[in-house]
Amino acid sequence: MNSLSRTSADLDRLQAGMETMLQRLRALEEENRSLKARQETLVSERAGLVQRNEEARSRVEAMIERLKALESAG
Repeated sequence: MNSLSRTSADLDRLQAGMETMLQRLRALEEENRSLKARQETLVSERAGLVQRNEEARSRVEAMIERLKALESAG
């Protein structure tokens, strides 16, 4: 194999490797976008759940206070 054909084969392998890397890069970028969107959704859902938990805690504490007041009055 002469030098020119070896260089051409090397360039073909390099090009194939670059194309594979670009495909992987695109797939990873898409996966990253998807994961970031999912994370934003989960953070938002968590904030809503924390708020609902605090509201429930407040209602339970208010009920306990009312029960204590009824117990004291009775």
